[in-house]
Amino acid sequence: MSMEGEAQIDRLPMDLLAHIFVFITCFKDLAQASSVCRKWREGVKQSTGRRERLSFAGWKMNDESTSRIVRHAYALKELDISKSRWGCQITDNGLYQISTAKCVINLSSISLWGMTGITDKGAVQLISRANSLQHLNIGGTFITDESLFAIATSCPHLKTAILWGCRHVTENGLLVLVNNCKKLESINVWGMRVARDSFIALLTIRPALQIVPQSLLNIENVPLLPVF
Repeated sequence: MSMEGEAQIDRLPMDLLAHIFVFITCFKDLAQASSVCRKWREGVKQSTGRRERLSFAGWKMNDESTSRIVRHAYALKELDISKSRWGCQITDNGLYQISTAKCVINLSSISLWGMTGITDKGAVQLISRANSLQHLNIGGTFITDESLFAIATSCPHLKTAILWGCRHVTENGLLVLVNNCKKLESINVWGMRVARDSFIALLTIRPALQIVPQSLLNIENVPLLPVF
């Protein structure tokens, strides 16, 4: 096609085209853009590699589609695959596939909020490779102490942990987590089946640790709603 008949956007260099696609956050739109032509498909692929944050919350994704995108996101720092009403349906197999992505070792934030389809098997696979992790939201899942042991071993830089509603986690898991994650500043334990004395024991290990909600330390004032 001659320059006269070529669309203005098609004259853009690949680097600039990829930069434009970075600003598109709708995965449906990106998929449509990718199907326009070979150049646009390559532009979408390169834009994925530049993204530092990906959120699949609210999108109907599965193991294959989610892991495929993450594997191309080489610069990724923050990964959010929280579940919403019509959101991600990720399983342990999906977390295993995601764990093989090159970006995982550099992730500073991971949210698996409400992912009831995952177990320790998948969580451990992912967390064990996320050695740069600083912020973890694994609330509303069915993980046990096994996942906390993996966090304590693999995430020395962890600063915040949301364990809201993780009712299969015990005092032992919390103690190991707080003992090993020396940089831990805040932990959300709302809705857990752990005795009040156990939370007080965490403060003897780390007096500056912020336990959310703080009212859990006051047996006379237990919150009715989760606090973040």
